[in-house]
Amino acid sequence: MPILEANNLTYTYSIGSPFEKTAVDHINLQIEQGEFVGIIGHTGSGKSTLMQMMNGLLKPTEGTVLLDGRDIWEKKADRRAVRFQVGLVFQYPEYQLFEETVYQDIAFGPKNMGLEKDEIDRRVRETAEIVGLDASLLEKSPYALSGGQKRRAAIAGVMAMEPRVLILDEPTAGLDPIGRTTILTQLREYHRRTGCTVMLVSHSMEDVAKYVSKLLVLSHAKVVCYDTPANVFARGSELESMGLALPQITRVFHELRARGMDFPEEVYTVKFGAELLKARLEGSAPVC
Repeated sequence: MPILEANNLTYTYSIGSPFEKTAVDHINLQIEQGEFVGIIGHTGSGKSTLMQMMNGLLKPTEGTVLLDGRDIWEKKADRRAVRFQVGLVFQYPEYQLFEETVYQDIAFGPKNMGLEKDEIDRRVRETAEIVGLDASLLEKSPYALSGGQKRRAAIAGVMAMEPRVLILDEPTAGLDPIGRTTILTQLREYHRRTGCTVMLVSHSMEDVAKYVSKLLVLSHAKVVCYDTPANVFARGSELESMGLALPQITRVFHELRARGMDFPEEVYTVKFGAELLKARLEGSAPVC
């Protein structure tokens, strides 16, 4: 059974007004336990709205969201408990830091879960370590941290609730390349250590290509495809027609194919591309 499931999921803003807009249009989707899912699409494709419905923050106009097979909006559902199980990190989460110390900010969620002091302390220190925050920073004001440290502290606050599904909406927005790589690498390590299902919303296929096990592509409020990165990037021309920028290495190999070289279409990481070129230069067997 999928951990999260969307059935005929639809959300329309400002119903009955001149500004009525359907942001998510009859989406059907199954997210399996332990997947690392990248969600990509152009601005306005429905990514954030879909994630907020998965978390129970927005009630669907039509359709259902199932957590472990149960409708999160049924009458007896405890949506507060749902949000502890399906944690959502908003874009620019550092703007939500408000406690006197970093420790207190990370501890806020676990404290609201009613956990014992020792358990809260364990979670705060473990998640701080996962996101690369030194223990010496925990007693500092969050406003004394650098921009990247603030971002990691805010993400740690959701991780500390130990959700079964962690949803992050553009967690690398506004960061420099080193900051983006740091966040994504730490998320991959978190996924490896916890086995938690991770859903990562991004505009950048370059960012998600190296890290995720599945890619969900949205366009105009609908699902275009949900598949492995290799199968998704094999549809490069279709993705580009939707205004999505392919990873640079994918574009390089598309150009090589256009010049008559026999390479596969689904090249999306530098490592794989380097292996293909090395094999070709060394005169190995054909790569496809």
